[in-house]
Amino acid sequence: MTTRSVILSLAVLIFVVLAPYVLGSFYIAILNFVGIYSIVAIGIVILTGSGGLISFGQSAFVGLGAYATAVLSAKLGFSPWMGLPVALAVSAFTAAVLGMVTLHLSGHYLALVTLAWGMVITLLFGNLEELGGHTGISDIPALSIAGISLAPQERYFYLVAVCLILVMLGTTFLMQSRQGRAIRSLKGGETLVTSLGISQFRIRLGIFVISALLAGLAGWLYAHSQRYVGPDPFSIQTGIEFLLMAVIGGSGHIAGAVIGATLFTSLHSILQDLLPLVTSRAGNIEKIIYGCLFILVLQHARSGIVGMLPRFTPRKSEPVAQTAEPLARRSLPMRGEPLLQVSGLSKRFGGLTAVDNVNFDVRAGEIVALIGPNGAGKSTTFNLISGALRPTKGTVTFSGENLTTEKPVNLVKAGVARTFQHVKLRPNMSLLENVMLGAYSRTKTGFLAGALHLDTAVEKQLRAEAAFQLQRIGLLERANDMVSSLPLGQQRAVEIARALASDPVILLLDEPAAGLRRLEKDQLSQLLKEISAAGVTLLLVEHDMEFVMGLVDRIIMLDFGKQRAEGTPEEIRSNPVVREAYLGGIL
Repeated sequence: MTTRSVILSLAVLIFVVLAPYVLGSFYIAILNFVGIYSIVAIGIVILTGSGGLISFGQSAFVGLGAYATAVLSAKLGFSPWMGLPVALAVSAFTAAVLGMVTLHLSGHYLALVTLAWGMVITLLFGNLEELGGHTGISDIPALSIAGISLAPQERYFYLVAVCLILVMLGTTFLMQSRQGRAIRSLKGGETLVTSLGISQFRIRLGIFVISALLAGLAGWLYAHSQRYVGPDPFSIQTGIEFLLMAVIGGSGHIAGAVIGATLFTSLHSILQDLLPLVTSRAGNIEKIIYGCLFILVLQHARSGIVGMLPRFTPRKSEPVAQTAEPLARRSLPMRGEPLLQVSGLSKRFGGLTAVDNVNFDVRAGEIVALIGPNGAGKSTTFNLISGALRPTKGTVTFSGENLTTEKPVNLVKAGVARTFQHVKLRPNMSLLENVMLGAYSRTKTGFLAGALHLDTAVEKQLRAEAAFQLQRIGLLERANDMVSSLPLGQQRAVEIARALASDPVILLLDEPAAGLRRLEKDQLSQLLKEISAAGVTLLLVEHDMEFVMGLVDRIIMLDFGKQRAEGTPEEIRSNPVVREAYLGGIL
């Protein structure tokens, strides 16, 4: 922990201890709202800011938690503390059911669905007599510890503060863990996520349930703070306000949720005092102000307040420890053994035949290239082999197993790793974190282990593996830099390092030399030769013939989706079919 972190932690601790003695009851009540809203906003940070899933219905989960504990304690007479696990269970179960149904959607479709079920749940609160209808449920008992009532807001403040601190610690640990990196990779798209061996749906469902759990916790705190629940505080408008809190503070940062909740709650209190003095339509004007604030933030500060801080605070690069028990490695096949067989591979898109009866094999330890003019079917063939597309006919066999219908997410476990024509790295993650993503399939730690910080040994192993791969490409000294700061050539090298972190048997490279300068191509060629010498088989799609000729063992040439030639670089160079169709007689 840095000196700055220690000082900040001590300052927070002193504030929490002294606040009830220094501030008046009104301000403590405001701080309690800030703490409760911050917990909801932290869930939105994980769900939206990190995972890219927009939900307008988080207030409904807050209401579920609040109503669950209200019914249990006020109507059924159980202890208010029993309301906590029940509130969490109800919120999580509802989120799991809704998530299973809706999380296959994305973009604005998912956002619209969250609006719909948020409205439905809120309407149920007001129309079910068992929940008090529009009157709500009152006389909710106060919490107490060892006979000491927490009814006074000054005492309740400590409970809210402890819950918020624990939530911040747990979510911070989670976002720095294996699953946290998977969450942050979701914005890279499904193709990237599945190529890393990450189940996109499982991670999305996980963060959906986690955000609902946090909302349920906030609902439990809210119910026993106010000692009354009704449908109005859990409306869609409140859900939008929670989202606004996260965006204002910085939707990609845990601390941003607290800052956003503080600013929003303070603004809300100020407007409620001032607007009635100048207008009789204070409620409508307040909504307009919130809308304008939302627009301004999205226009001028999309990363929020916390997201702007790195501009003014330089990032310090720290050495990366490489000493840890190494991750288990798979045994590579002997050179020359049959490894990849492509048999009768065809792909049709409507009336267009993109790939037509392609047959070739790749043996262990080889470097093989697919070449051909634009529209020859190279990328389609590559995507069929990597699992991104399903063939119309034919099979892809790897190490004796038929992978034709295998899900792409499972290919990395079989030993197939890939890079992309257009580099797919997470720009707001460091080089080290990007490479650690590649080793996701080699470890098993889950959400709970990450949140409770029980994964330190595994994290050391992952960091050591990533450091080794970065050293391999000559970028270890920049391990803590943001990957967005690198030139294209080094970004491609980092993408290769990430693929190597999965411990592959074969590495599929999609135009690795595209956009590189001469020196960068020479460095890349040397790197690929070293990787091949270490026993990893390489299959690449490439346009740059000079790059290919000096690197590969064999070349397969495609034209109009058909396989036209196959041989060594020398044989391809002298093949008249290749010279006419692709090379134009220049070799």
